[in-house]
Amino acid sequence: MKPNMKWWALAAIVVVLALVVLVPNLTKDTKSTQTATAPVDKATPAAQTTPVQQSAAKGAPDKETFVYVTIGGGPDSLDGAYSYDTSSGEVIYQLYDNLIQYDGERLDKFLPMLATEVPSVENGLLSPDGLTYKFPIRKGVKFHNGATLTPEDVEYTFERLMLSDRAGGPCWMLIEPLLGTMTIEEYAMQKAGVDSFDKVDAATLRQVALDVMDSITVEGDYVVFHLAKPYPPFLGVLAKGSSWGAIMNKEWMIANGAWDGNPDTWVKWHDIAKEDMVAYSKANGTGPYKLKVWDQNNIQVVLEAFEDYWQGPAKIKNVYIKYIDEYNTRKLMLEKGEADAIYVDPQYLSQVAQIPGVVTETKNEVANRVALFNETIPVEGNPDVGSGKLDGNGIPSDFFADVHVRRAFAYAMDYEALIDEVLAGLGKRIVGPIPSAVEFYNPNNPVYNFDLKKAEEEFKKAFNGELWEKGFKMTISYNSGNDVRKTCAEIIEANVESINPKFQIDVRPVEWATYLDNMTAGKTTMFFMGWVADYADAHNFVQPYMHSTGAFAGYMGKHSVDRAKAKYDALVDKGINNVDPEIRREAYYELQRLAYEDVTAIWLYEALKPFAHRDWVKGFQYNPICPANYDFYKLWKE
Repeated sequence: MKPNMKWWALAAIVVVLALVVLVPNLTKDTKSTQTATAPVDKATPAAQTTPVQQSAAKGAPDKETFVYVTIGGGPDSLDGAYSYDTSSGEVIYQLYDNLIQYDGERLDKFLPMLATEVPSVENGLLSPDGLTYKFPIRKGVKFHNGATLTPEDVEYTFERLMLSDRAGGPCWMLIEPLLGTMTIEEYAMQKAGVDSFDKVDAATLRQVALDVMDSITVEGDYVVFHLAKPYPPFLGVLAKGSSWGAIMNKEWMIANGAWDGNPDTWVKWHDIAKEDMVAYSKANGTGPYKLKVWDQNNIQVVLEAFEDYWQGPAKIKNVYIKYIDEYNTRKLMLEKGEADAIYVDPQYLSQVAQIPGVVTETKNEVANRVALFNETIPVEGNPDVGSGKLDGNGIPSDFFADVHVRRAFAYAMDYEALIDEVLAGLGKRIVGPIPSAVEFYNPNNPVYNFDLKKAEEEFKKAFNGELWEKGFKMTISYNSGNDVRKTCAEIIEANVESINPKFQIDVRPVEWATYLDNMTAGKTTMFFMGWVADYADAHNFVQPYMHSTGAFAGYMGKHSVDRAKAKYDALVDKGINNVDPEIRREAYYELQRLAYEDVTAIWLYEALKPFAHRDWVKGFQYNPICPANYDFYKLWKE
C-alpha cells in the first residue's frame, strides 16, 4: 500500500496555487484578464529561470504562422465517420465544412455553409411534419484536390457514414432519425428478424443499403433527408463542429479505396479498423485549411491555408498543432512567444495570467466530466486487474458490477476539493448525465457526497463481505498530460486505500491514442472521460451515457448493457420520441434518478473552459458545441 498522505500533500500544494486564482463569476459567460506588467508566478521553476522575450512587446513575430500547443498524442483519426473525440474533431474542423454552421457562439441559431439556406417551415425546405429536410447545395465550392462540390458528394458522405457505423462511433446520430434504430446492425437484424448480425442474409443486407440510400436523395441541386420520425435536434447534428457532418469528395474517396457506392458491397467497409479507413490519416475537404502533414513521430499536425477556399483564403497561412503533455514546457513556449496559444488546466490559469502579453479567458461549456466503470473487465493478459481474481492480488471481471463497489467509489471522491482546489473554483458539481445548461436538467437530483464512513460501509457489503476480508489490487489509468484526471485518480487512490490496508490502487498515465484504444477495447477498469455536446439537447447526454447502444455502452461491459436494456432504453426512447415537453421532462428526470440509484458513473463536474493566448491573437471566439478550441480561419495576428 502506498502512503495515504500523498493526496493531502498534493492538495496542500494546489491550495497554495488556488489562493492566487482570480475566480470568475460563474453566472457570466466569459471572463477575460490581461496582465501587461505583472510578475511571473514564482511557484513555477520555468518562470523563475526563463525571462520573457521582448518580442512580445513588439507584436507577433510571424503573422502568417500560428502555433497551438495542446496535450495528448494527437488525433485518433481524421475520418469523420470514425472519430468521436475532441482531439480529432479539432483538426477535422479546420479541414472540412458542413452543410450549416452555428451563428457565432449561439447554440439556437444556424447559418448557411455548404448549403445556401437553413431549412425551415417558413422557407419551405422543412416539411410541416418535421420529416423532410431539403438543403440547396452551394455552387462553385472546391475541394482541396480541385474537384467541385456536388450534391452527390453530400449524399455519399452520409450514406457511407451510416453504413460504416463503427462500434461506439458517431454514426448513431444519423441512423436514429433516418432509420429509427441506434445502429445499422440493429436495423439489419430487425429487418431480417434475427438476433445476430452474423445471421442477416445477403438479400437483407442489400436492402439495408437501399433503405439508407432512399433516406438521403438528390433532387437537382438539393440534397433531401427523409426522416423516419420527427427529430428536434436534427439541424444540430449536421452543423459545423460535427466531424460526422464533414462533407467528403465521393470520387476521391472511392478512388482511394472507400466504399464504392454499391449496395451489395457495404459490409466490407462496415465497422472496420480506423487505420483501414481511407481518411484515417489523409484529407480532402472543402475547409479553409489543407492537411500538410500529420507527424505521428514528432506528434504534431501541420496545416496550410487553402488558397481557393470558397469564403476566401485564411489570414493565418500555416498552423502547427503540437502535442506536449508537460505543462511547464507549454507555459514556457507561450512565455517566450514560441507558441501563440496553449492548452492550460484550470489550476494553472492564474500562473499563465501573470505572463506579460498573455490573455486568459474562460468560456462556458455544454459538457460534463465523469468517471465511468467497466463492469465486465477482460482479465486475460490485462495488467490493470492483477490476478484477475478476488484474492487480494487483483480484481475479478465483475468487480464493478457490484453496486456496492460503485457506490463506495462514489463516496470516496472528494468533490469539494476537486472543485475548489484542483479546478481552482472554475467549475461546479454535476448531479447526473444532463448538464445544467441543457433543458430537463434536474437541480434537485440526489448526489453522493464525500463520506469515507459510508464508503467503508459499502465496501463491507460488496461481494457479501468477501471483498473487505481479502482486499483488492487494481490500476486506474488516465491520459497523460491531463493533470485534472490524474489528480482525480489520485484522490480516489488515496481515499480508498485509507479505508482498508488491503485495498491497493495504482495510477498510470498512457498516451491519448492508447487510452482511447484501451477504452474502446473494453480493457480499462474505470476511466475518466468528458462528454462535449454534439448538439444542445438532453438526449445527447442520456443516450451515450445510459442507452444500451450508447457511445460508452461497449466500454462499460455486458453487465452495464444488460441493465440499460432492462431499465434505461425505454426511457431514453420516450424522451427523444416525444415533442411534448412534460413527457420529455418525466423521462429525463427518471433517468437522472436512476443514474444516482444505480451509480452508473461518478458524476464529477462541469467546468468553465480556460483559454490562454498571446495578446497579438485577434478574432478569437468559441462555440461550446464545437470541438476546436481555436477556429484558425477566423484568427489573425497583429
